[in-house]
Amino acid sequence: MVYLKLFWEFFKTGLFAIGGGMATLPFLKNIGETTGWYTYGDLMNMLAVSESTPGPIGINMATYVGYTVSGIPGAFIATIGEVTPSIIVILIVAMMLKKFRDNKYVNQAFYGLRPASTGLIGAACVAVVLEVLTSIESVKPAAGEGIVNAFRIAGDSLLNWRGLALAAVLLVLTNWVKPVKNWHPIVFIGISAVVGVAFGFAGV
Repeated sequence: MVYLKLFWEFFKTGLFAIGGGMATLPFLKNIGETTGWYTYGDLMNMLAVSESTPGPIGINMATYVGYTVSGIPGAFIATIGEVTPSIIVILIVAMMLKKFRDNKYVNQAFYGLRPASTGLIGAACVAVVLEVLTSIESVKPAAGEGIVNAFRIAGDSLLNWRGLALAAVLLVLTNWVKPVKNWHPIVFIGISAVVGVAFGFAGV
């Protein structure tokens, strides 16, 4: 049953995630909450790994989640579930493109989908950002509970100063420091990973 559920959840994600790979975030957030397969913290790790590896982030996330839930078979099934709707939709669109390319109702439908997609991505990002930059952690549910429904403050401070400092430095480097602002994102991801390891060794 877990394989069928993986396929179904990622089929829905692939079908309704309008706006690219990042549009899968609200769906992944919802999957974690309703199934208890992973927490917000796990989701952040999945996002970091997916951004660091080659390929579309939506497919990378599906593969990672599937592997986390049920190993290699789960990774394969989740990935198939993610890409199946796109294949179906592209085939349908290819057949009907000429007829509906300039249809005003189709154009207006997409006009409405864009801000909706933006809002959903923003809502998911807020939850992730709060956990990265603060000490608020989601509590993983006990077996059988199924829903992530509790939070706690880890440590003595509400703010995660390490996350805030690293985010601030990366924001400055990627936007205002000319020698490095055009570096490939993977470079900054690598630097961040090294800094995280250094924090771990330093015990901070």
